[in-house]
Order: sequence, then structure tokens, then C-alpha cells
Amino acid sequence: MKATLKGKYDVDKNGGGVATVAVNAADVKLRASVTEATFVNGPSLTGLALAVEKPGSFIVDYNVPKKDFRFQFMNTVRVGERPLNLTYMHSRGDNRTVLDGTFVFDPANKVSANYALDSGNCKLKYTYVHKGLTTFEPAYDVAKNAWDFAVSRRVYGDDTLKASYQTSSKVLGVEWSRNSKHTAGFKIVASVNLAEEFKAPKLIAETTWNIEM
Repeated sequence: MKATLKGKYDVDKNGGGVATVAVNAADVKLRASVTEATFVNGPSLTGLALAVEKPGSFIVDYNVPKKDFRFQFMNTVRVGERPLNLTYMHSRGDNRTVLDGTFVFDPANKVSANYALDSGNCKLKYTYVHKGLTTFEPAYDVAKNAWDFAVSRRVYGDDTLKASYQTSSKVLGVEWSRNSKHTAGFKIVASVNLAEEFKAPKLIAETTWNIEM
């Protein structure tokens, strides 16, 4: 049995943190997460969330204090011998439903669309992977009539550097992550809003440990 322990630290939220524990049981993953609010005034249900996931099939999230469920179902169909990955997401609390689809032309090219049934908003994204190392991701938000851009490059094997820019909010972001199946992984994200007069960067650090049980 394998377990994953993940910790997240948000400097912008006065050091607010999130801890997540995930355990693999056969082909199902059980997950629990807590925030600092769970323990700040003694143990409580505040900030506690539970989830059951079968990778590639479904995810059921349960927010304990809000008694709110979120369902996510995934499936893959073949279109002209190419995979079309479909995802249906529904949140019972705010009655929000989102449909997501990704069509993979080949290992280097894919397009995706995200459609929210409640607002009617649609987001489109094209992903291009150059020589397996550099990824370009332009995205278009129909409701905002705005483009977002991201470029990432895999370096030193498990490490990835990423830069992104959101034209509607003028937020520039930089990310350094390491995804390793055998050792601890991490992600450090720094972002700054260029539209603000005082351009203070926001920092988020996240680390992940994989444990054999």
C-alpha cells in the first residue's frame, strides 16, 4: 500500500497551510485534507475535506463542515482512432456543472474546451509539446475575451520551470516544480499583479512525500 503526504504553505494568507494525506487501496485512492483552521482553536471539523478517487474514472469530494459534495466523472472515447478525454463535474452546494473535453491529435498536440453550464462561459486551450521538453499553452476565455499564455520546460529530469501571464488580470506567474515517484516532490509558485501600484509578489510553497506502507 502506498501513501502520499502533501503540505502547502501560503505566504499571502499569513502563513496559512493545508495538509493532505492520500492512501492507495487497490485501484481506489482515499484522501483527507485539513487546514490550520482545523486545529487553531482545538481539533474541529473546520477545513476538513474527504475524497474517494478511482483514477481515470471518478472523484467524489466531501466538504465536511459545509456538508457539500462535488462529483467528477471521467471517460475516454475514440474519435478517428484518437482519444477524446471527457470530464463531467458537478458541485451540489453552488449547483455548478462544468463539462471538459480534451482531444489528443498526437503526443505533441492537443486541444481542450471547458464549458460551464450555469454561466455559459467557455474556455479554449491549445497545448504543444516541442521535442518532449518545452510546452506552449495559449488559452482563450470567451466570456472575458482575453488570452492567457503559459510556457514550461522540463529540466534536470524531474524538474519543470513554468512562466504564465493572464492578460485580463495582468498576473505574471513563475513556477518551479519537481515531480518524482521515488523521492519527495515540491512546487514553488511566485506571482505578481502588474496592474497594482504596489507590486508585492505572492508566494506559495508545496511539498509532497511518497511513502510505502
